[in-house]
Amino acid sequence: MPVKKLNKLTQAANTYKTILHAMEEWVVIVDHQTKIFFINRPYARFLGVKAEDLIGKKVTDVIENTRMHITVQTGKPERLSFQKILGSNMIANRFPIIEQGEVIGAVGTVMFHDTHEWKQINSHIKALLVEQDFKHQTRLAAEKLDTGANFHLTDIIGDSPIMKALSAKVTQVASGDVTVLVRGESGTGKELYAHAIHQLSDRAEYPFIKVNCAAIPENLLESELFGYEEGAFTGAKKGGKAGKFQLANGGTLFLDEIGDLPLLMQAKLLRVLQDREVESVGGTRPTPINIRLITATHRPLESLLESGEFREDLYYRINVVAIDLPPLRERRDDIAKLADFFLQKLSHRTGRRAPKLTAHALTAMLAYHWPGNIRELENVMEAAFYTSKDRKIGLSLLPSHFSQVAEKLSPNQTPLSLEQASSSSLKEQLSLAERNIIKAVLIECNNNRTKAAKQLGISKSTLYEKLDKHGLT
Repeated sequence: MPVKKLNKLTQAANTYKTILHAMEEWVVIVDHQTKIFFINRPYARFLGVKAEDLIGKKVTDVIENTRMHITVQTGKPERLSFQKILGSNMIANRFPIIEQGEVIGAVGTVMFHDTHEWKQINSHIKALLVEQDFKHQTRLAAEKLDTGANFHLTDIIGDSPIMKALSAKVTQVASGDVTVLVRGESGTGKELYAHAIHQLSDRAEYPFIKVNCAAIPENLLESELFGYEEGAFTGAKKGGKAGKFQLANGGTLFLDEIGDLPLLMQAKLLRVLQDREVESVGGTRPTPINIRLITATHRPLESLLESGEFREDLYYRINVVAIDLPPLRERRDDIAKLADFFLQKLSHRTGRRAPKLTAHALTAMLAYHWPGNIRELENVMEAAFYTSKDRKIGLSLLPSHFSQVAEKLSPNQTPLSLEQASSSSLKEQLSLAERNIIKAVLIECNNNRTKAAKQLGISKSTLYEKLDKHGLT
């Protein structure tokens, strides 16, 4: 009987081989023993092997998450079934091949190779995605309270020494009620650290309220922060409105871009922090508040003190513990990991396989000074993700200034691949990249070290330390 089954499969497959190889859909046929009898070339090409090399192998040893063997066992078809292969979410169909009441094999097809292809076509699949997303959100809601804080310390990517030390400091100060000032350039992730501090504190089950001081018009700031009573001004809502301080009671208030707070509001904020009570606009009676304050700024507050743009007494009130976030150029050994994180995030969102950075692209990224920090890196990866066609991100897919950076590097510098970036030789590779960058900038600045330090975004003393380290003195 097995020989008879095989002969029938052979006859059927030979008739359609040419057609099956020409199809864009991926096709695999297994016999009654779930061994691969036929696989078309497009499918084999995706798996990275030759079609003829797979003949006779168990399908479970070749195709990830396959259910072809189950189709043979049960004799039941499976339509529009999710299957994840090599990181891509695909839709597969599986049908038993039945001859005279007996299952002699099964045929499987992959019609949509990633969710990007079928999302816009199949309304049934869209419904499945919505249902899946609903279940995911329901599970997340059950796992944590909706306090407004969405990020934990574990969500912050980076295992360089400077980031490990930063995580240790955050963990240490989070448990107390001490006021924290988070400082760092734009795009370094200041808000994420505010979320993480709240999540680690005893106030984690209470509200986390955030305010961007630079985004609210000055004439609305007072009512936004302290609330207002009914009839306090024209257009005031009936019953009044609670301010951010009242909403944050018991929890954490995060004031982002505190350096942009107008002087008048600085004085009112100082009084609230000293008296631990807030009076709403149009109100006659102060309300006690119990909050933890976290502030953040990308502006140099010391310079604002000198120019009279920031109150000295408020500065000392908010700067009890300072957490200084490093710019990306000072944690270059995290770049590869961050880049991969953003690509995988986009892959999860779109259903497309995440492309890989080529050696030259990653080397140029390691050498670049990243003025926009992590936010800029995320934007660069997003643009490259959507413009990549062959699942690789080469130098040509990065903005033009990366090519200019690459030209400055030594021709003898070994390109760094993504796999190398996670290996033990990363420190040596980064050191070589740093030496080449400093050397190139010094040449460009005619050996003017003050100008070179400014272009590199580091202090002059740090530059001298690096010159000594790399033997460039």
